Amino acid sequence: MGYIREYYEQIIKLQESEWEFIAGYFRRKTYSKNEIITQQGNTENYLSFIESGLVRFYIPDDEHGYTFSFSFEKEFTCAYDSFLTQTPSEYEMQALTETVVWQISYDDLQKIYSQTNVGNHLGRFASEKLFLAKSKRELSLLKLTAKERYLRLFTEQPELLQRVPLKYIASYIGITPQALSRIRRQIN
Repeated sequence: MGYIREYYEQIIKLQESEWEFIAGYFRRKTYSKNEIITQQGNTENYLSFIESGLVRFYIPDDEHGYTFSFSFEKEFTCAYDSFLTQTPSEYEMQALTETVVWQISYDDLQKIYSQTNVGNHLGRFASEKLFLAKSKRELSLLKLTAKERYLRLFTEQPELLQRVPLKYIASYIGITPQALSRIRRQIN
């Protein structure tokens, strides 16, 4: 759980009593490679902090689905819209590798928000960070070519190119695997 505290303390210094209160609500869970963490149609009940592993967000279809996001170690993750509204998720989350997370339930997070000032501060920071990442992604899909989106991954998210199968990268930048192969040949 030390990584969670490090994450929080990049934002705000925690008193020991605040940390102990917050940490008491988290539970460790391990997902196998390719295991579905949140299934489409189910309500997301947990906010998870990734200790190790890699998570893919996608809309299922007949073949591989439409990948639209990833989460890595030392990040919070969940089907956030479903978590916030407590309504069924319209997409799935999948562990692409064995993934170890620390989870807190929706109800327990509400207790932290209502009983601590620091919890509200941390929650607002996490929400703002998610919003900014989502906005940046949407703008790149609207403003950049597929080749520009792929090249941007080299500078902004090189871990994607090292750890994620190309079929998911292609889907993430909004093209087919064949189109990604053409772009990669042009670059080389």
